[in-house]
Amino acid sequence: MNNNNQAAAANVPITFACGLYDRMQALYTGEVKPIGIDLNFLNIDAPRIIFDRMAGDQAYDVSELSCSEFITRQSAGNNAFVALPVFPSRAFRHGFIAINKRAGISKPKDLEGKRIGVPLYTMSAAVWIRGHLEHEYGVDLSNVHWVEGSINSPTGHGEPTVLPMLRKVPITVNKSGKSLSQLLDEGEIDAIIGTTLPDSRRHNPEIVRLFPNFRQVEQDYYKRTGIFPIMHLIAIKRETYEKNPFIAQSLYDAFNQSKQVGLNKMRNLAALRYMLPWLGDDLDELDTVFGGDPWPYGVEANRTTMATLMQYMVEQGVLKAEIPVEDLFLQVK
Repeated sequence: MNNNNQAAAANVPITFACGLYDRMQALYTGEVKPIGIDLNFLNIDAPRIIFDRMAGDQAYDVSELSCSEFITRQSAGNNAFVALPVFPSRAFRHGFIAINKRAGISKPKDLEGKRIGVPLYTMSAAVWIRGHLEHEYGVDLSNVHWVEGSINSPTGHGEPTVLPMLRKVPITVNKSGKSLSQLLDEGEIDAIIGTTLPDSRRHNPEIVRLFPNFRQVEQDYYKRTGIFPIMHLIAIKRETYEKNPFIAQSLYDAFNQSKQVGLNKMRNLAALRYMLPWLGDDLDELDTVFGGDPWPYGVEANRTTMATLMQYMVEQGVLKAEIPVEDLFLQVK
């Protein structure tokens, strides 16, 4: 039986764990249905929980997954997952570097030799930020001491299943009973990089963004490089894919359709869909900067971005060698 006949014979039940992003909402509501699949969309608005369950227990058939985690597993071989070139999460990261000005930091080079908090050294966001600092601003991070922990709670950053680093990096796990935000507030660390900003900036005027004009900085970065950093991709449990290979193309088509629905709804300004008073101006800017679609899927549109991420991972001791971008993903069209 060929794949098309198999798809027509009976829908395959697939569990899919992902945040309820605007680009995924039509899949959640059923407005878009992948052909041949009964999709059970598990809305979990906590990526770390999804990653830990997927990487640790293969808890879902399909899920969003950290790019850096997938790439390291692919490099190590015997990867339990295959991937689609669909990217649920992208984010510019210049605006996610928080500093305590009392540490004598006013520019990127001042981070050299400092103690910097980070949720997880190997996380995609941290890889991107370190890459920006080194390549864009000439920051030597070789003598930085990293402190791992949750930014706004006195815990670790989930329970990640992380492959060993390829070189020694000075990393301390925060076991102080305080959050990284508290440590920054008290001067125990000098800066924080990651996926959110420290709560302590609300009451301590010395805790600020390294780049206060981050929106302008990030736009300039995109215009120069064409890179809108990718954080997450879509992973499929290899066992699930090998039993029903047709699901790769079916899901890819559905993800594209769902994203288009989200874009169309966002552009309907008759009643604002989001609590953004100047959404119309933001949409004009979207067209000017990104040509209308800031969230491209597929290999070719994201080749430079993925290659750059892998370059940074190699330089930072997270990845042994770059992998051809097309070798990361299933072939879909």
